[in-house]
Amino acid sequence: MDILARSKAMEAQGKTVMHMEIGEPDFSTPQPIIEAGMRALQNQQTFYTPALGLPALREAISGWYQTYYGLSISANRIVVTPGASGALLLVLGALLDQNKKVLMTDPGYPCNRHFATFLSSKAKPVPVDAKTNFQLTARHIADYWDSETQVALVASPANPTGTVLLETDLKNLVTAVRARAGMLVVDEIYHGLTYDGIRLPTVLAVDNDAIVINSFSKFFGMTGWRLGWAVVPADMEPVMDRLAQNLFLAAPTISQHAALAAFTDETMEILEQRRAQFEQRRNWLLPALRELGFHFPVTPKGAFYLYADCRELLTSTCPDSQSLCRLFLDSAGVAVTPGYDFGQHQQQNHVRFAYTTSERYLTQAIERLSKVLGKPA
Repeated sequence: MDILARSKAMEAQGKTVMHMEIGEPDFSTPQPIIEAGMRALQNQQTFYTPALGLPALREAISGWYQTYYGLSISANRIVVTPGASGALLLVLGALLDQNKKVLMTDPGYPCNRHFATFLSSKAKPVPVDAKTNFQLTARHIADYWDSETQVALVASPANPTGTVLLETDLKNLVTAVRARAGMLVVDEIYHGLTYDGIRLPTVLAVDNDAIVINSFSKFFGMTGWRLGWAVVPADMEPVMDRLAQNLFLAAPTISQHAALAAFTDETMEILEQRRAQFEQRRNWLLPALRELGFHFPVTPKGAFYLYADCRELLTSTCPDSQSLCRLFLDSAGVAVTPGYDFGQHQQQNHVRFAYTTSERYLTQAIERLSKVLGKPA
């Protein structure tokens, strides 16, 4: 928030800021989705939908699992929500008892731990690093699970690291969590945004009773439409229905009608082109940052983030990631997120770059950082 406030103040003064701190793609929503939303408005489809979502959209998501993953997932298990955050709120509300714990990675998406606190439960951050691909493992489950733990939450691809969980990783996690009578929740909101020829399996392929959080925001480019979904075991449907009715009634109606166009061939062609552009940006930015002195012990395989070890660049006047990010913003007009946003583990030694803007802007950002760091561009 400090970096964001500073960058906004600079822009208000007429200065140009290169935004590499924002986890929002620069691409607009694909036109077929926009047109579907406009048709819904013109047809006055503005009334509440059922709490679990528009039946046609739940069926469309079910069809997506069949087409993309080869899995038969009943539409009755799919809960449409206001964003992935709405899905996680419902899921944790259904699973967590008061004062119980949910394991999650440190570093990790910062809001997850606040959901647990909001629900009078506890987040149990597990320190992770490059040795485990910045992901939870079965060993972590064995070491950190206790009598108060009910849930393990992982993300693949992950924010802020862009690392992924492959099928063997998921199987090992499922086995470890099931052995402790717990539930595994997998954040798959960046599925579709993977590189180097990787196509990730959903956890549902290895455990039909696992819980998935997903979203129309990232791969489908619908951030401001606020639409996500969860896949839950069939016996959780009634409690998810009750929670949704009490907490937000239903997801936005226009957004749901618009999202029906997300799975068409026309939209998919657009999304694949964008995925390829993200991969090109990663392939350009990663070596450019390494030349400046940032270290990447793990090459990210998904999402649109680079989580960089910045220790080589720290000095007595700039001793941690937060002061380094302030230097970049104040002296170069480049906004980058400090590791402090993502947890406690080695927070002072890492920064996150988001390649959510064009290569032209990324090039300008690298040129500006090169001058500040006294290195050739």
